Amino acid sequence: MNEPALVLADEPTGNLDRQSADQVMALIDRINAETGTCFLISTHDEHVSARCRRRIQLLDGRVVTGDA
Repeated sequence: MNEPALVLADEPTGNLDRQSADQVMALIDRINAETGTCFLISTHDEHVSARCRRRIQLLDGRVVTGDA
């Protein structure tokens, strides 16, 4: 891996079963912790977004919620 500063991930678990999705998210967590790589994840999956430290919700193209 080249250790990029930022990885853009559009629905990285979109077509996966729950167990595989959890494995992918665990890998993302590990890479973030070990290298400091930031992941910007777009998802409709609330299980995935719940694992993220910061969430920004869009509705009709506008930010409606955000937390740090």
